[in-house]
Amino acid sequence: MFEAMEIIPLEELRSRWERLRNILMKMQPESRGIMLLSRVHIYWASGHFGSGVFWLPLEGEPFLFIRKGIERARIESPIKNILPYRSYSDIKAHLLDGGAPLPEVFSVEMGGISWSLGLLFNRKFSSHTLLSGDEVISRARSVKSPWEIEKLSLAGKRHFEGIYKRTPHGIRPLMSEREMAIVIFNIFFDLGHCGVIRMQGMGEELFMGHVCAGDSGNYPTCFNGPVGARGIHPAIPHFGYAGKIWKPGEVLMVDTVFSLEGYLTDKSQVFFAGKESQLPEEVRRAQETCLEIQSQCASMLRPGNTPSDLYLFAIEKAKKEGIEDGFMGIGGNKVPFIGHGIGLYLDEWPPIARGFNEPLEENMVIALEPKVGIEGIGMVGVENTFVVTPEGGRSLTGDRFDIICVE
Repeated sequence: MFEAMEIIPLEELRSRWERLRNILMKMQPESRGIMLLSRVHIYWASGHFGSGVFWLPLEGEPFLFIRKGIERARIESPIKNILPYRSYSDIKAHLLDGGAPLPEVFSVEMGGISWSLGLLFNRKFSSHTLLSGDEVISRARSVKSPWEIEKLSLAGKRHFEGIYKRTPHGIRPLMSEREMAIVIFNIFFDLGHCGVIRMQGMGEELFMGHVCAGDSGNYPTCFNGPVGARGIHPAIPHFGYAGKIWKPGEVLMVDTVFSLEGYLTDKSQVFFAGKESQLPEEVRRAQETCLEIQSQCASMLRPGNTPSDLYLFAIEKAKKEGIEDGFMGIGGNKVPFIGHGIGLYLDEWPPIARGFNEPLEENMVIALEPKVGIEGIGMVGVENTFVVTPEGGRSLTGDRFDIICVE
C-alpha cells in the first residue's frame, strides 16, 4: 500500500559494505564482522533510519534487526534479511537459525548506545570478544560515494543561494539576532532545508546555527567551535538572542548548517552594518588573512596531504600575520582545529588538527573554517565545505567569500 520516498540503490549499499569490510580487515584483522547500533549508521548501511542493530559479517549477507517499525524498514531498505527482535538475545538466535552464527570475535559501534544499554549488550554477548568499531565506521564513512556527493553538492548550492544571494535582502541593521535568524532560516526552509542537524559528539546538539551580532561572536561558548553565541537562552545556547541588536558599524557572523535529505553542509558568512568604506581596518585585515588561509588550505585538500599539514600551515600563517591570539576563538573559546569532516553528521572524521597524520583521500568532504575573534568587535572569518580532489578542494558552498555590507 505504501511506497518509499527514496530507496538507496542496493549497489550503493554494497559498495559501502565493501569499504567497511576492507577497513575492518585492515584495522582489526581478528574481527569477523561489525555491528552498528546508532540510527545514523544504520541508515548509512541499510537505507532505513531504524531503531535496531545492523550486522555486517565479514562474509555473507548483512542482517537488519528492527525493534520498532519493521514495516517501514521493509519498504525503505533493499536488503533482504530484515527481522524483528525484542532482546539482544534474539539476535544470536536469529543468526543461528539463518545459518550464519555470530562469530567469537566481532566489532561493535560502542558510541552508538548509552552506557546502560552498553552494559546490557555486553552481558548478552559475554561469550564473545567485542572490539570497538567506532574508528572503523568513522573512517569508512569519511570517503563519500558519488551518490553522497551529489546530495552534498545540492545542499551546498542551496546553502550558497540562501546565505549569499537571499539573506542580504532580508536582514538590516537594528534587527535583533533572533529576528535575523528567523529570516535566514525561513529562507533555508523555502530552499528545502530539512530542519534536523545531527552531531556525532556525545551530548552535542545544534539548532540550525549561530547568528552573532558584534560582541556576541566572542561570547563565552560551551559549543565545540570558535564562534561565541548568546543564543536563545542558557538552556538553548544556539540560534540568536532577541535582546541583542545588530547596530550600525557592527559585524555579523552567520554560521549555519544546511540539511538536505540527511546530508549537511557548513558555511559561515560575515556581514557588516554599513558601507564597505566604513569597515574597520582590523576587520579587513583579519578577514583577508582568513581568506588566504582558506584558499591555501583548500589547495592542499589533495590525496596524500594530511590534516596536520593544513592545520600547521594555518597556525603559522596566523602567527605571521599577528592574529594568533584570536585565531580560532578568543580565550576559552579557542579550539585546536581549523576544520572537520562532514556528511550525515556535522562533526565527522577527520578533524583538521595537529597530530592527525593519516593522508587525506579523494572524495572526503571537509569543512574549513579559519576564523578570528577580535576583542570589542566580534568574530570574522570564513567557512565552506569542500570535496577532496587530485586538483585540490572543490567548494560545494559557493565561490564568493567577501564580507557583505548591508546598509
